[in-house]
This record gives sequence, structure tokens and C-alpha cells, in this order.
Amino acid sequence: MPFRKEPPHLHGTVSHSAIVLVNLGTPDEPTRSSVRRYLKQFLSDPRVVEIPSRIWWFILNLFILPFRSGQSAAKYRTIWTRDGSPLRIHTAQQASKLHAVLAERGHEDVKVVMAMRYGSPSLPDVLDGLKQNGCDRIVVLPAYPQYSGTTTASIWDAVFQHYGQVRNVPELRLVKHYHDHEGYIHALRDNVLAYWDAHGRGQKLVMSFHGTPKRTLELGDPYFCECQKTGRLLAQALELGPDDYLVTFQSRFGKAEWLQPYTAPTVQQLAQAGVERIDVICPGFTSDCLETLEEISMEVRHDFESNGGKDFHYIPCLNASPAWIRGMAEIAEQHLIGWSTIQTPAQREAQRLDAELGAQNAARLGA
Repeated sequence: MPFRKEPPHLHGTVSHSAIVLVNLGTPDEPTRSSVRRYLKQFLSDPRVVEIPSRIWWFILNLFILPFRSGQSAAKYRTIWTRDGSPLRIHTAQQASKLHAVLAERGHEDVKVVMAMRYGSPSLPDVLDGLKQNGCDRIVVLPAYPQYSGTTTASIWDAVFQHYGQVRNVPELRLVKHYHDHEGYIHALRDNVLAYWDAHGRGQKLVMSFHGTPKRTLELGDPYFCECQKTGRLLAQALELGPDDYLVTFQSRFGKAEWLQPYTAPTVQQLAQAGVERIDVICPGFTSDCLETLEEISMEVRHDFESNGGKDFHYIPCLNASPAWIRGMAEIAEQHLIGWSTIQTPAQREAQRLDAELGAQNAARLGA
């Protein structure tokens, strides 16, 4: 099997560390053609849809893509900004600010870049770019706090597939989950409290997580349990009683049973029971995106209000809030342990001398 072309390996080459923040992805534009390309890549992933490939190919290409692409494009247009996709904007801001905070903590030799599992910037392209920049130690940090085979494992598939074609593979560390990490829970708590300080507090806090088919839980996927733990820890941090909050699941697809309780029917029932105000937060999304800004803040809002609810409040995702950037830095530092990311003056001088030696070697080879 042919391997990808490697940059020249020279004695004295300085190795660097990097963190790759990987989010799900987004279309490049809110157009039918762009959304179709994105959906085809996303829904062709066997981690996402566990249906025999031949059967699914016909369903996807003959029924789903021709109809859903236009519908999804219309939804994307309702949230699109002058600067593009909210998910891409927030993820880029997170990567930039995480880099700055790590540098403030002394990790000056750590690059932080973002990548998308589907769409651009693609994970393989980003990994190639890091190799060209001398990064030989890489932490892959998914934007998914709760592990699922449908999300996190798909990132691992892409990473391993890429490096299966690489001769000189870097040292890798993969962050599986941080659903119960103190920095993450505290960031969620601060986010909710800040919103309540500004807008008051509802009668119920609905914690809406992205859904997966119930079958995945039965087959051993820990996602449901990790969502429940996040909900419980956040409720404890907010000092909420059992009757003050609910954990629900959104974004069903197809006719199979998914994780329950479902978000939309739950808020309808709350409205019908006389609950006038609810606050909804999506802890499983670290960046606002279509599923939060359109599905929750628009569609689920309509479900609540059309059933008698009076006051629906969507609490934005963590995005690039200072508390979350600090939380990300704490998570990152735990996975950087043992790597030379904080340099003494002597180490900087040794690195300078190594770089000079590498340049001399390169000059001799080119002569």
C-alpha cells in the first residue's frame, strides 16, 4: 500500500505538540447543493447509520438526499450569519482562545487547531498540516462531552484511517469524554446562573441532549448513562431538586425508537400541565448550531407556546465563554502531561540549537 509523502526527516528537527479540537461539521453554505454534499458524507458514515450498506445506499440516495437537502438548507438559512455557520465560528473561537489560555499557563509550544469530522476543514487535511509544521505529539479533543459510538468513535475511525496511510505516525492521545469533568460542569453551571441573573429563572430547567437510537444503548453504548450523569451533576451544582429539572433527547430520525423522553413531546406536556415558563439548555453541544438555534430555539419553542406555554427561554451553549475555555484548558492539560510543553530558558536554548543544526543538515542535503 502506498503511503503519503513525508516531509524530510532531519536530525535536530524540533518536535511540537498540538491539540485538534474536532466538531461534527457544517455545510460550507446554506444552499441545497452544499447541504447535500455535507449530508451525504455525514449519513454515509456507518457509525451514524447502522443499516446494511447496500440497503442504506438506495434509501439515502433515492429518498433522503433528494428531499431532505432542500429542507435542511432552508433551516440553515434561518441561523446563518454574515460570517458563516455559527458552529464553525464558535469552534474557531474556542480553538483560538484555548491556544491563548494555554500559552498564558506556560504551554507556549502547543498549537491548537480546529477540524470537522464532516465538511471542512477536514480532519485529514488538518492532520496533514500539523505534520508539515513539525507536530509529532497530538491530542485529539472532540467537541462531544459525552462519548458515543455515533460521534466520538467516528472521529477515532477517521484518525486511524488517516494514519493507516502515514509512514511516520505521531504520538497520539485521544480524549474519550469529559461528561463529568469538574471544569465542564462548572462552566455549564456558570452559564446557567449568568442567564438566570439576566433573565430570571423558569419553573423547569430542561436539559436537552442529542438523541441516538435506543438500540445503541441496548448494544452497550454508554452515551445515555453519561448524559444522565451530566444532568445530575449540573443539577447538583445548581442546587436543583429532582422536580426542578428534566433530561430529554432531541433530533429523532426515522421510525425506530430513540432514547427517551423526547424533548418536543415533553415540553408540550409541560405547557399543557400549566407550566408557564421553561428554560432549555443543550449540555451535549459545546457550540451553538442548527440543532440548538433552529430545532430548540425555534421549533421546540413553537411546540411549547402552541400548547399554552407563555415564556420559553433557550440558554445558549458554552461557545467561547471564559469559564468553558478554562475548563477546556484543564482538560487539555491533563492529556498533555509528560510532554515538553512548558519550557525553561535552557530548554528554549537547546531547541534553538537543534533548529540551527537541522537547518545546517538541510543545507548540506540540498548542496
